[in-house]
Amino acid sequence: MAICHWPEGERPREKLLQRGPSALSDAELLAIFLRTGCKGKSAVDLARDLLTQFGGVRTLLSADQSSFCQAHGLGSAKYAQLQAVLELSRRHLAESLTQADAFTNPIVVKRFLMSHLQDRDREIFAVIFLDAQLRMLAYEELFQGTIDGARIYAREVVKASLQHNASSVIIAHNHPSGDPEPSRDDKVMTERLNEALALVEIRLLDHFVIGNADGVSFSERGWL
Repeated sequence: MAICHWPEGERPREKLLQRGPSALSDAELLAIFLRTGCKGKSAVDLARDLLTQFGGVRTLLSADQSSFCQAHGLGSAKYAQLQAVLELSRRHLAESLTQADAFTNPIVVKRFLMSHLQDRDREIFAVIFLDAQLRMLAYEELFQGTIDGARIYAREVVKASLQHNASSVIIAHNHPSGDPEPSRDDKVMTERLNEALALVEIRLLDHFVIGNADGVSFSERGWL
């Protein structure tokens, strides 16, 4: 049965408007994005099939264009729409970090970093540059590596920090394996960068290691 023939309170769009987005299931939210189903299936049915095929929301959202467009009911137009939505979400998080009190809440910072580094298939080293009021000046991905790691050059981190006139920085990198637990090499690298930045009076506030479903903060662990 087409969604337009469902009781009004069960239609995803009307349900969202009446009760808010948190009241909807993953399939219902995805159905609103899809807008239409296919022969013999409503948009919700198609959404359920896609979530099963990809293994969940996260893997669907992080699928590359080729994998995404091969799925029944999807295509390049839907892929472009989805990428636009994801980028708007990232920019919304970035704007929230320009507020003076943003860094009193590490959850916001972790969410921002996960939106950029989660599910990447290569290790990425990134830096958030901050002004004296702890507002974000810029976010840059400085180094890219292999699936096993990325080589980090302290001189380049210091150089970029000075170019942005940063008073402090937060560094982050992902573990493509999905496990966010910091390695011994991660700890050694953090100490080395902390010492290099201190020489030019730039404070290293935190180091986040991002996995597939969570992130670890060095500051919260008491390592910085």
